[in-house]
Amino acid sequence: MTTTYYDVFPSFSGEDVRITFLSHFLKELDQKSIIVFKDNEIERSRSLNPELKQAIKDSRIAVVIFSKNYASSSWCLNELLEIVKSKEECGQIVIPIFYGLDSSHVKKQTGDFGKKFEETCYNKTEELITQWRKALTKVASILGYNSVDWDNEATMIEAIAIDVLNQRSS
Repeated sequence: MTTTYYDVFPSFSGEDVRITFLSHFLKELDQKSIIVFKDNEIERSRSLNPELKQAIKDSRIAVVIFSKNYASSSWCLNELLEIVKSKEECGQIVIPIFYGLDSSHVKKQTGDFGKKFEETCYNKTEELITQWRKALTKVASILGYNSVDWDNEATMIEAIAIDVLNQRSS
């Protein structure tokens, strides 16, 4: 197992959550001295670069923030494949957050989430599509946090940060 350099690796669709949920979540983690990988300096391309793959492996916990556009990004889906691989090979903890969508839509790739997923699958190999489906189903089956179950986002963010803190020290 590799040396852990980060407590948390967040996987997210930037257009959905970067300046809203994610910014508040990162602030809460920072206040609790939780070390988070930040992707701001990484150049996005079609495939994940080695630096990003290593950051995923070097994180104790992956927090996957599923949002309405997560499945419209092959980058996010490829990142998810790496997270699942790290969970299986290194025992990485994975915490899913369902932000503004139903977890069953992620698990089964249905609804608007499923439509965006289908669009992303266009011109991709069957093998890759199958890998993405399995990863989405696997991670969406993990007990996580669903924003529709909370009437206060700040309270939800604090609860997730406490969960991360507890997982980090266990």
